[in-house]
Amino acid sequence: MFNRVITNQTKTMVLLMLVFTAIILLFSGLVYFSIVNFSHQRFYELLKIRTATIVQIEKSKDHLDLPENYILSNLNDEELPMEKDYVFAVPADSNFKKISQEVHIPDYFFKNIIREGESNYNDEEFYYIGQSFRYDDKDYIAIASAKNHYVVYYLGFLKRTLLTCIVLSLFFSMIFSFYLSKTLFRPILKITGKVKEISSENLHLRLESHPDNKELNELVDTFNDMLNRIETSFETQNHLIGNVSHELRTPLTSIMGEADVALSISRTADEYKETLGIILDEAEKLDKKIKALLMIAQTGFDGKIQKMDKVRIDQLLWDVIETLRRIDSRNNIYLDISMLPDNPKKLKVQGNEQLLHLAVANIISNGCKYSNFQQVKVSLGATNTDVYIIIKDNGIGIPEVEMNKIYDPFFRASNTNNYEGYGIGLPLARNIVRMHHGELIVSSHENQGTTVQMRFPNFYSTQKGEQAKV
Repeated sequence: MFNRVITNQTKTMVLLMLVFTAIILLFSGLVYFSIVNFSHQRFYELLKIRTATIVQIEKSKDHLDLPENYILSNLNDEELPMEKDYVFAVPADSNFKKISQEVHIPDYFFKNIIREGESNYNDEEFYYIGQSFRYDDKDYIAIASAKNHYVVYYLGFLKRTLLTCIVLSLFFSMIFSFYLSKTLFRPILKITGKVKEISSENLHLRLESHPDNKELNELVDTFNDMLNRIETSFETQNHLIGNVSHELRTPLTSIMGEADVALSISRTADEYKETLGIILDEAEKLDKKIKALLMIAQTGFDGKIQKMDKVRIDQLLWDVIETLRRIDSRNNIYLDISMLPDNPKKLKVQGNEQLLHLAVANIISNGCKYSNFQQVKVSLGATNTDVYIIIKDNGIGIPEVEMNKIYDPFFRASNTNNYEGYGIGLPLARNIVRMHHGELIVSSHENQGTTVQMRFPNFYSTQKGEQAKV
């Protein structure tokens, strides 16, 4: 429940604050411990120099014969803060307890000096460094000690300064994180608000692009592309509903009108027969249009429900031409095979043979019909990746102003009144081509003819594409 309440903007702000806090603490710790370590090392170096000076001073004396366990010298030159310098003769039994009690220095410190020749030690305030030396066949220890004011006082000031800086940094990082997260999410919130304004009544609205923000601009372009598709779908749907209602209402009106007239007065058997014939004819038209609608709807799917096999396009074309000639002997079709590839495998596509047969037959049949059965030229060619079918006729063509409507179901060009048809062949063919991941391109000029190009990816390029997806 808590995660649902927290927005991504808040999460981003908190994450940025945590990152800034971690970085600030890390660098503050590095600065503090680096300075502490440097101060310790530097102070020990100063004490070491002082110890070496003491040794040189003592060795320069003419006589240095002192009893054991006796403090030879206790200098306090104040060269360093509260400096105390000592020189001890090493006891014969190496027992430093008496000296340790007198100067309040642990006896293990003296033993470390004897064993290693040099050693250092520090308590809460004083730092000690000792060095052993030999004079007149006797062993001595020289110790220099002082209070490290830098560690005691200056590092305390450094702690307070760093803590103050950390608090201020956290405060400013909070402000910066809030500003940055708000700046980052402002365009997204703006897009969200704009999208909420868009409904089915104002699908023409589009999101503003952000050229200075590549990632956000890609999101905007994706939304706009989606809105374009949705708007097109809405317009197509509304147009389709209008066309369907008109096309279905026309035969229904004829059927109801003929039946109403027939029932209004008594008629002869021949008149009833004629009326029933008209009703049957209109009912057959209605049936064909409903079947056409169902076919267009079915071919609007992605093809997964259809059985797909390897289909040889050249064999398919011969079969289509033979079928069309058998249906109407006036169909004059010429198959141009001059562009056939050397390798017949390039003519194979992955598809449903019945649907491909239906699509190609519709296009060629239209070419024959609207050219008044003049010769229709069908060309077949292939590349390494695609198969092409080009169907060209010299018929009535399509008016240029109506080219944008040719894929609307039941649309028929204004110059086709003298030709029978329902206006479903071209949209049906395009749906079938799209189902096979192909492309259908129509170019036409009124009274000059129409050229339809159909492109299908061949079987082997389709297989490679599917393997690449896997």
